[in-house]
Amino acid sequence: MAKESSFDIVSKTDMQEVVNAVHQAQKEIETRFDFKGSKSSLDLQGEEIVVIGDDEFKLTSVIDILQSKLVKRNVALKSLDYGKIESASQGTVRQTIKIKQGISQDVAKQIVKAVKDSKIKVQASIQGDQVRVAGKDKDDLQSVIQLLKSQDYPVDLQFVNYR
Repeated sequence: MAKESSFDIVSKTDMQEVVNAVHQAQKEIETRFDFKGSKSSLDLQGEEIVVIGDDEFKLTSVIDILQSKLVKRNVALKSLDYGKIESASQGTVRQTIKIKQGISQDVAKQIVKAVKDSKIKVQASIQGDQVRVAGKDKDDLQSVIQLLKSQDYPVDLQFVNYR
C-alpha cells in the first residue's frame, strides 16, 4: 500500500462554450428593443472578446448579457480578465476581455504555500501552468481539495487526473 496517489489542479476554460455564449449574447443584442439602432456588439478574436457599446451604460449592459450567457454555460466569470474602457470610432466605447487559461506562477505559489501550511501529508509541486499534489493517503488528497475549494483564488480551479 505504498502506492502514491495524485491529482492535478488546473484552470482551463472551455473555449467552445465561450464561443456559444458570445453567439447567444450577440443574438440577444440584435433582437432586444433597447439595443435597436445601437452600434453595440461582441466579437471573439482568439482568446479575447472585444465588446463595443454606444456609451459606458450600453457597454455594461452588453457585458451583463455576456456574463449571464457564460454563467448558463458553466464558464466561470473568474476566467475573464477585463481591460480598461477606451474610446473607439464613431463615438463608441470599447473594452477587451481576455480569457485566462492556466494558473499563473504567483497563484500557483499561493496554492503550494496553502497546501504546505495546512500540514496535510502531501507534496505539492508546480508543473508549468498547473499544480500536482501527491500523497500516500487518498483521504489527505480529498482534504486538500476541500481546503482549496474553501479558499478564494483569482482563477477558477479544477481538479483533474485523480488517481
